[in-house]
Amino acid sequence: MNTAFSPLWLGYEPLDTRFTGRAAIRCTSRVDRQCAAVSELITALSAMLPAAELTFGADSASMIFELDIADFLSEEEYTVSADERGASILGGSEAGLLYGVFAYLAAIRAAGGFVRISRRLRPALPLRMLDHWDNADGTIERGYSGSSFFFENGHLIVNERTEMYARLLASVGINACAINNVNVRGEAIKLITEDNLRDLGKLSALLKRWGIALYICVDFSAPMSLGKMRTADPLDINVSYWWQSKARELYSSAPALGGFLVKADSEGQPGPYAYGRDHADGANMLARALKPFGGKVIWRAFVYNCSQDWRDTRTDRACAGYRTFAPLDGHFDGNVILQVKNGPMDFQVREPVHPLFGAMKHTAVAAEFQLAQEYTGQQLHVCCLLPMIKQILAHRTYNGSQNDTVLGTISGAAAVANTGDDFCWTGSELAAANLYGFGRLCFEPTLAAEDILDEWISLTFGHNELVRETLLYILLGSHKAYEDYTAPLGLGWLCKPNHHYGPDPWGYEFDRWGTYNRADRDAVGIDRSMDGTGYAAQYYPPLCDMYSSPETCPDELLLFFCRVPYTHVLHSGKTVIQHIYDSHFEGCEQAEEFARLWDKLEGSIDRRVFDNGKKRFREQLRSAREWRDVINTFFRRLSGIEDEKGRKIY
Repeated sequence: MNTAFSPLWLGYEPLDTRFTGRAAIRCTSRVDRQCAAVSELITALSAMLPAAELTFGADSASMIFELDIADFLSEEEYTVSADERGASILGGSEAGLLYGVFAYLAAIRAAGGFVRISRRLRPALPLRMLDHWDNADGTIERGYSGSSFFFENGHLIVNERTEMYARLLASVGINACAINNVNVRGEAIKLITEDNLRDLGKLSALLKRWGIALYICVDFSAPMSLGKMRTADPLDINVSYWWQSKARELYSSAPALGGFLVKADSEGQPGPYAYGRDHADGANMLARALKPFGGKVIWRAFVYNCSQDWRDTRTDRACAGYRTFAPLDGHFDGNVILQVKNGPMDFQVREPVHPLFGAMKHTAVAAEFQLAQEYTGQQLHVCCLLPMIKQILAHRTYNGSQNDTVLGTISGAAAVANTGDDFCWTGSELAAANLYGFGRLCFEPTLAAEDILDEWISLTFGHNELVRETLLYILLGSHKAYEDYTAPLGLGWLCKPNHHYGPDPWGYEFDRWGTYNRADRDAVGIDRSMDGTGYAAQYYPPLCDMYSSPETCPDELLLFFCRVPYTHVLHSGKTVIQHIYDSHFEGCEQAEEFARLWDKLEGSIDRRVFDNGKKRFREQLRSAREWRDVINTFFRRLSGIEDEKGRKIY
């Protein structure tokens, strides 16, 4: 395991102040001096005021920092009142107090000194979660930042790096974390056995100190794989009893455990379908085992037939999630949260917002995003996801509720983590903006993506204006650039199978995964209208009508919802084929511009960061050119239509 690591945005440096007097931290009797909020304030002030004398409770101090728990605040809410003489920070609990301390420290660091602040805030979403796909052997599924820092050689790890990670998550308001892969297999199945209970207890206690609930992914068939039973039927009383006993055992060692995250009946994972039961039966059985201990079950809605016949043009993978779960609305217990991917397929660079948002009016729902850039460049390409996440949260469902946006219909958000034991945690320093921004958006979704990125840049790189302007330009333009040179117009799935990196427009076309583009010499796209696969009908009006017609469907989703000839004219005035050509050339030009701009930062940022970025931008440019040439050539040869601008297409 790599033991060296970057502090990312928590690299506290001396402030631009000559303060040399006494600074006092005052805690009321309701605040434990050993709590994380106090320790973080001490860590930060010691670094930011190196010439000051830092004390507890001194009456004669020139600067005073007061911490207290206030009953009038909700549990995770905080207030900050501050000026150049210090600060008063209140929280509804130790977690709220911690968020207040981090908010205060970020504000004075962004300002470069002590400033006047008056703020009261509580998080918009009760559940703000990261899902790790770490395996017990230390590997990470879709991990692009090194190995796991939670597992090594089958053993759970709790060390200095674990604590630093908890600090990073708490600083942006993350309050839950699942540490192991939802595809539970191998040694990970034993995570809930007696051999691991002591370490689970240590880890859950460490995370709780930083306001984070530990979740573990469990094997639905654990009564068979661990309990040696003949069935895992959720309605079998002996199966229920086994899980109740297991819950008691887990909570006796790890009382701070948040609960279970479950992937069932999906991509080979066992589930209730094997016994003729539905997903409410499976989720509720586990939820009732956890309920006496305050635990929750987070049940993934990523369920579909992964063994489709490409010849079957009626079966549509996109329809599966809604058809599985919408009929079960209101059937789930109160401590079940349905975790729904942001789109109906699988974290493509562009796909429509999942129709389950807004449909599940009587079920707690959490939106699931992917920070690990499985389909968006694998952290070798810069691809800032914050504008996309904001757009999804603001998307209207038209379900008739007072706040019919996605944000108004969910009670939480989760994201597949993009971290590993790499020095900078996320492989690329720029990929850390997605981790930072996801937490900030979950806590305060009214923030603009640009403001969040500006904040992250100042906390990570300081206040160099050239660095700020360059990184803002690159990050804010990166998602569109990636979409342009890979899969525009909602196509998706033009990547190489299995590892999902690089272009292969027919790589999935005759496979079993249901990820087709149906391109031939005349047309491209999937007809998902009411007369096609019927997927568009899963949305409320006016969305279902808008998506069903090429004349009204937004250009960026046209080929996801509609099958059209290459000569179909978009709202932009271009034909489909010309848009494909133009976007790939334009996206590649943007990749060239990003690499050129990064080179100008030499000497303005840390050498290690610069060299790492330079290597990755070179790879991004190489890959962008490959995408451009392969996809453009594929469609020119298929359609027989030349680029009207006469550019070289092979």
